[in-house]
Amino acid sequence: MIDIEIEESSGNVYADLGMVGADEMLIKARLATKIGEIITSRKWSQQQAAEILGITQPKLSKMLRGQFRGISEVKMLNCLARLGRDVQIVVGPDRHTASDGHVDVVFAA
Repeated sequence: MIDIEIEESSGNVYADLGMVGADEMLIKARLATKIGEIITSRKWSQQQAAEILGITQPKLSKMLRGQFRGISEVKMLNCLARLGRDVQIVVGPDRHTASDGHVDVVFAA
């Protein structure tokens, strides 16, 4: 029998892999996934979507394949707005702790 060690995930695969900027990468991955879901649900080609989003088709293709270094979160939020989604940024109250705050993406139903 083979012994397999199982490590519980932190919920962020990028952090689990020890990548620099793991929190940012997770946020971008979630935004890219939502953009891809919307494009797919509308049955658009990448070329059609790229024109609407104001980016090149190769850049859109890379983003949808998880290669989003060089694409800012602001650009991705702008893409969601161009797809007709309302985007809100909410800054919560002071947590009264010495630790850093937390950045997350929440999609409303």
